[in-house]
Amino acid sequence: MSALHYGLTPKMKPISPRRSGIVAALDVGSSKVACLIARLRPHPPQQVLMRRSHVVEVLGFGHTGARGTKAGVVVNLKQAEESIRQAVDWAERTAAVDIESVVLSISAGRLASESFAAEVEIVGSAVAEGDIARLLAAGSRHSLRDGRAVLHSLPVGYSIDGGNGIRDPRGMLGKRFGVEMHIATTDLTSARNLMLAVERCHLDVEAMVATPYVAGLAVLADDEADLGAAVIDMGAGTTTMAVFLGGRFVHADGFALGGHHITMDIARGLNVRIDDAERIKTFYGSVLVGGSDERDMLTVSHVGEETRESPQFVSRSALVHIIKPRAEEILEMARDRLAASSFAAEPRGRVILTGGTSQLTGLPELAARIFDRPVRIGRPLGIGGLPDAAKGAAFAAAAGLLVYPQAAHLEHFETRGARYLTNGKGGGYFARVGQWLRESF
Repeated sequence: MSALHYGLTPKMKPISPRRSGIVAALDVGSSKVACLIARLRPHPPQQVLMRRSHVVEVLGFGHTGARGTKAGVVVNLKQAEESIRQAVDWAERTAAVDIESVVLSISAGRLASESFAAEVEIVGSAVAEGDIARLLAAGSRHSLRDGRAVLHSLPVGYSIDGGNGIRDPRGMLGKRFGVEMHIATTDLTSARNLMLAVERCHLDVEAMVATPYVAGLAVLADDEADLGAAVIDMGAGTTTMAVFLGGRFVHADGFALGGHHITMDIARGLNVRIDDAERIKTFYGSVLVGGSDERDMLTVSHVGEETRESPQFVSRSALVHIIKPRAEEILEMARDRLAASSFAAEPRGRVILTGGTSQLTGLPELAARIFDRPVRIGRPLGIGGLPDAAKGAAFAAAAGLLVYPQAAHLEHFETRGARYLTNGKGGGYFARVGQWLRESF
């Protein structure tokens, strides 16, 4: 975990477009822990997924209820470790392989974004590798904040003499050379403890990535990412967001409110056990009131009842009146957070809902009214071999972790054993990105 002492989470070595590989995904949430093991094989791009260089074939799948986590944060290390071990063990058994490392998602730690632009003069008449290095060094003053860890540092676009939208600047002519960067961060302590729980299972963390980002990689078609989309992952303990524009991941945010709060509202409102409230939400949860909901009755047992001989009856409409206010609160908070992002200025952008809470009946219709935009439920696209249990929106992030290796080349990669630095002597994180740019372009 030496990297995290300096505020930099691990990044994986990009997968070659011509080579196959095995990848293991680990999604540790507030309600479940899921592990997927898959083989990635080179494959011609699909019509709606042109940016994917590999086809994903799931070999193994394991999931269990999460213990030891709250709002995505590890609160009991031993319990979290046990849940991770169980999910990984089931996935290894079904895949008939042993894994040594995982790609790990994180939704905790108050996900946040920072953007910056830097500009330098071009030495000579064309952009050279030295210009790229100096440009990234010019941005090094935007150093990490204390207590934050970098999850993603992505060049959004380059400019030459004020002309924007350049993807590969090397060799281009001009006098002034600029870059715009997007940096996604999380709380350092949250990231360190989550990594520790995984490493106690004798697993290496090959990469740590933001949950809504990888959910977007799984559920977005290329044209949606190009035109603009906000992926909202509605988990049990957190709701996190990722904005995509021009095919790039440009904004991240999140807050500690999710489906578990709806469960607790039901438990209090109906005076039932939390497990019963979760079951009621799963099977009957809705934010829409139908014409017959006043007459349709649910049978519930109140807390403290030792037998079920005298069941209590609650109408479906009463359940909706408990669920809907909290669902509206979550969606309105997401809307207000997105208003501060570039997504607000993109009228064609749509909203894609993922995560277990997004499966509440009627939630897309409610979200469309609140966001005043097209809304759909996001399910994993283009992934073969997914078991039926993992094909829904609840497993979008886990599936996206299997897609992430195909996008890893967009980010900086530090070779194993290299020294991690952030500020002061010896260069900085942005200097290392400059090294990556020199090697890549």
